[in-house]
Amino acid sequence: MKSLFVSAFLLLGVVSVSQGQGNAAKPLLDTDNVAPDFSATSAAKVTLPDFLAAADSFAPPGTISARTFPAPPLSTALFAEPAPAAPTPASPQPRFVYGGRDDYRWQLGLGLAWVHFQSSGLNANAIGIKTSVAYFLNEWLGVEGSITAAFSPGTIGTDHAKILVYGGGPKVAWRQRRWEPWLHAILGGAHEQPQTAAGNRGSYSMQLGGGADYRWNPHLSFRAEGDYVRTGFFHQTQSNFQLAGGAVLHF
Repeated sequence: MKSLFVSAFLLLGVVSVSQGQGNAAKPLLDTDNVAPDFSATSAAKVTLPDFLAAADSFAPPGTISARTFPAPPLSTALFAEPAPAAPTPASPQPRFVYGGRDDYRWQLGLGLAWVHFQSSGLNANAIGIKTSVAYFLNEWLGVEGSITAAFSPGTIGTDHAKILVYGGGPKVAWRQRRWEPWLHAILGGAHEQPQTAAGNRGSYSMQLGGGADYRWNPHLSFRAEGDYVRTGFFHQTQSNFQLAGGAVLHF
């Protein structure tokens, strides 16, 4: 009986030693994975504090760990670009601006003229052409030069009467959008044909009168005018007059 108990005790000791050696042979770490399994460690179970939430002293308890920040809303609306300004209508060129009016400085007039000439040596009603050029110094004052050449259908002896009146002087105009009334004073000379027994064929001349232009478009007007024409043929003084009408070019 005693020997049986001793044998069982020895067998139990051998089994315990064998089991201890088997546990010691097992490696603690997996050689295939150098880093230990983080999920198996205690660090994986540590909850990191939300410092941004902790700094919020007004946050209620229990909301610190699960604090999230919503993404800022993105607006897809774009600022509308301002519409480009409408282009300014092109003005006729060249243009000169003076005073409160945009207009041209130069005027070229061309029209038909009727001259009534009466003297002791020559009486005639002559028809011809009248040409004038005016340059405006400002909005209302200009300088004008003009020439009138006319001849009489009737004859004196065997010749037709011919009259030439020319000169230059100031011109004053009231320049409006459509109508442009004006006055002028032209001082110069005159010449007549044929030669008569009364004497010389040359004389001074003075034209005093005015007219009005109707503006058809920026470059064209229509004109009507009348003038008192004073001459000094044959050592005498003649009081004549002329009427004219035609077109005016602006440039």
